[in-house]
Amino acid sequence: MLGIAAAVLFFIAFLINAADIATSDVLSSTNFMLIGLAALALHVAGIGGTRPAGRWGRRR
Repeated sequence: MLGIAAAVLFFIAFLINAADIATSDVLSSTNFMLIGLAALALHVAGIGGTRPAGRWGRRR
């Protein structure tokens, strides 16, 4: 789920940068990119994904 959120944030950052939209310092394309990188790092670390099928997984 965080991987999808990161992709959306990267797309928003791209649109802001490509369209050369003047935004405030809080909503700059760099900030969207950094938030996207943080979400991607959490996704790669395994946070925010599906539960592992270990002890708490489905029974067969």
